[in-house]
Parts: sequence; structure tokens; C-alpha cells
Amino acid sequence: MSNLQLFVACVAIWGSTWLAITFQLGAIAPEVSVAWRFLLASSLLFAYCLARGLPLRYSPREHAWIALQGVLMFSASYIAVYYAEQNVVSGLVAVGYSASPLLGMLGTRLVFRTPMTQALIAGSILGIAGVVLVFWPEFSHLQADRRTALGAAFTAAAVVLSTLGSMAAHRNQEAHLPLWQGMAWAMLYGALFSLAIAAASGKPLAFQWTAPYALSLAYLAVLGSVVAFAGYLTLIRRMGVARSGYIGVMVPVVALGVSAVFEGFRWHAFTGLGIAVSVAGNVVVLRQRART
Repeated sequence: MSNLQLFVACVAIWGSTWLAITFQLGAIAPEVSVAWRFLLASSLLFAYCLARGLPLRYSPREHAWIALQGVLMFSASYIAVYYAEQNVVSGLVAVGYSASPLLGMLGTRLVFRTPMTQALIAGSILGIAGVVLVFWPEFSHLQADRRTALGAAFTAAAVVLSTLGSMAAHRNQEAHLPLWQGMAWAMLYGALFSLAIAAASGKPLAFQWTAPYALSLAYLAVLGSVVAFAGYLTLIRRMGVARSGYIGVMVPVVALGVSAVFEGFRWHAFTGLGIAVSVAGNVVVLRQRART
């Protein structure tokens, strides 16, 4: 698939997972739901690797780097997102993730010495501005209380952890670790870390045997994890962390369309303008040819 096709696929899938995640919140602790999601995803990936006869053995050093990617990308960042959405409106979380390209650019500049072009910086700023405009009405409901501060802290942690996870994935790809086997091990490590966090905090390892929970879990594991992350990690290899991170800007925009259909979201005066600004930033970022 082309870069554009992969980008669109990731945005479309993750744009719909925002709705699916709402069926995971409630009786089951976020750490446990995240663990079930990536245990199922890793099981599917290991089965795929075994069926194709792909090698699954790696050195302790390679396992350490894969585990770091898994803990950051498939555990800690997702747990922080779940807790953030329990404390603040989703718009604040969306704005936080819209900063992903800018953080990715700064991180890869510091660690991998990749260039920071003016166009990429401009596109990232446009993305943040567009998402702020889209979710502007939600911010009128925010109050300067403990829950808002806690939600903002979880949002910031989620974005930073996700960016660090993408940088670890970039490093593993530079070391020529294969995609499917690397994802299988990384998701397993992420799931085990989530289970350890749940056990350490006294959260019961429960499962909700209802159709909404089970079906949303399957959707999140198969499409939201296996398929979407395969596309995203491929984009990181081809385009770099910063440009691939712009998916985080466009996902909330797509999620609005899903919300309009299933949750009755009503567009406001800034919705169209915000989407237009975000798309403009998207065009600027994707037109860059430099691997940053």
C-alpha cells in the first residue's frame, strides 16, 4: 500500500476506535481492559508468525528494546488515555494528541539528529490550531478543579509516552527488527506490564461478559491494534516519526463524523473551520519529502 493509503487507513480505523473505547470504560479497570486488548492482539500475531514460519527468537538486548516499545506504546500510553477520558472532555485529549507531530519532530531531532523543516513546524502548528477550533465549545465546560488538572496531567503523560514509544519503534526499525514478530512481542510485553500494574494497584482481573464489551474488545484488538499499528509502524519506517504522528491530528476529526452518526454530535461555527485548518496542515506535512 502507498503511504497515503496507509495514512488514510490508520486515520479511519483509529477515528472509529474512539467510539469503541467508550464501551470499555466502566466496570473493568483501564489497566485490565488494555491488557485484554493487547493479549488478544499479540495472540493473533504470534499465530500469524507461526503459520508463516517467521523466526521469533531474539537476543536479550533486542528483547529489551522491544519490551521498551511495548510498555510505552501498548500499555502506559493507553492506560493514561483511558484515565484522561474519565476526568476531562475528549476535546482536551484530542488537542493533546494533536501535538504529537511537533513532539515527534523535537524528539527525533534530539535523539536521531533528523532535520526540522519550517514546513513541518508550520503544518504541526496548523494541526494543533485546527483541533482547538473543532473542540472549542467543550473547553467552556472545563473548570479549574482537581479533575481537570488530573485529566490534563494524564493527557500530557499519554502524549509523551506515545511519542517515546514511536521513537523506540523507530530505533527498532533502524536495527532491522521485523515488523510482525516485533509487534507480537511488543504487544505481549505491553499486555503483561498492564497486568502487572493492575495487580500492583489491587485491580481485579475481571472480564465483562457482555456483547458491547466483547465486540468492542475484538474490534480494538484486530483493527485498532493489529491492522492499524502495522500500518502506522510501516509509515514510521517510510516517513519518520514526525510525519506519521500527524495521524494524531486527523483521528479526532474523523471521530467527529463517527460521533455525529452514533452520538448525535452537532457541528458548530468553528467545526468546519477547524477541520479545514487541520486538513491544510495535513497537506503541508504529507507533501514533505524529507524523512523526519
